[in-house]
Amino acid sequence: MNPLVTPLRETGAKRIRIGVAVAGEVLRRKLKAKQQAAAEGGPGADRAWRISFARAARDMMDLPVDFVSLSTDRLSLAELLDVPPERALILMLEGPEEGLGLLILSPDLLSALIEALTIGKCGTQTPDPRKPTRTDAAMLSPMADLALSHLEEALAEDSDLVWASGFRFASFIEEARPLGLLLEDVTYRVLTARLSVFFGARVGDMWLVLPAAGRGRKPRLAANAVPSSVSRPAFSAALASRVDAASCQIEAVLTRLSMPLSEVMGLSADMVLPLPTAALDRICLDGLDGRHVGEGRLGQHRGMRALRLTAEIGASDAPVAGMGAADAGRTAAMDAGGMEDLPSETAAAWGDPAPMPEAPLDFDFGGFSATGTD
Repeated sequence: MNPLVTPLRETGAKRIRIGVAVAGEVLRRKLKAKQQAAAEGGPGADRAWRISFARAARDMMDLPVDFVSLSTDRLSLAELLDVPPERALILMLEGPEEGLGLLILSPDLLSALIEALTIGKCGTQTPDPRKPTRTDAAMLSPMADLALSHLEEALAEDSDLVWASGFRFASFIEEARPLGLLLEDVTYRVLTARLSVFFGARVGDMWLVLPAAGRGRKPRLAANAVPSSVSRPAFSAALASRVDAASCQIEAVLTRLSMPLSEVMGLSADMVLPLPTAALDRICLDGLDGRHVGEGRLGQHRGMRALRLTAEIGASDAPVAGMGAADAGRTAAMDAGGMEDLPSETAAAWGDPAPMPEAPLDFDFGGFSATGTD
């Protein structure tokens, strides 16, 4: 045996095993992240925050802002104290039940936004670092409130609204040291974003910090959503009552006639078409989708055209015919009693019945119960 063959084969097997292990680990992490996002209400807040802040920057200062990256974390108060960088603008937010949050802007992002507000644009050169002032906070607080308002609107039907709603600008914090005394010792949700301002002219970071415990208003139910209080049996009963009360149009078809298109284009009033396969005792019943749903025999009932049902769905192998029958004055009365059968020789002479008021159908709609499983 060649001594070089075995090591190569073993190396290939190891590479395969390592590749399978890596693929399995990637799938496991993806599934875990998806399950965690579903448990926390989905990724609604981060997507909504991207759009909300970008809209606020556009509306307030006509400034294009793009999110390079955005991540969501849960931090304790001790971990949160290490988040604000030096010379960052710290805006204190007040929310429901006296809850407090933060909106933190890095020095680079702060300078870009202030330039856009003062001179209408931001340059590519970063100015010298400076300490943020109350004037900076007063200038940017309206945009912060507008972005938070847009966030609430975007999350109106999302479960993240419980912890992301109701916060507005309250005050300005000069440095991060007092935060340990001002904020509650609870868990906080932190949306960390890296922003590109004015098509990449400047880049900066931003942090939205809100209490993880939901204190805001609950989201409203979506228009097409089913209330959680409706159980499956109750939903089936509600669906059955709606379906049973709905109207259903069925066409009585005497026969179907095929002819060349040239003859169809030549049809005119008073022309007589032969119906060799028509039979008054083999009337097909078709739904609006063209599906054959039953069979009957032609007759009359209280002066109106009527059909006596003779076969159930799928019980007949008769070919589907195709002439629509029944308008408001010629309603098919599916009544087993009191209907007169017509002889087949009267088919050609069948005319419009005398106008009569519509009689109510003697039909039990309760027999067509819908369970929602068909």
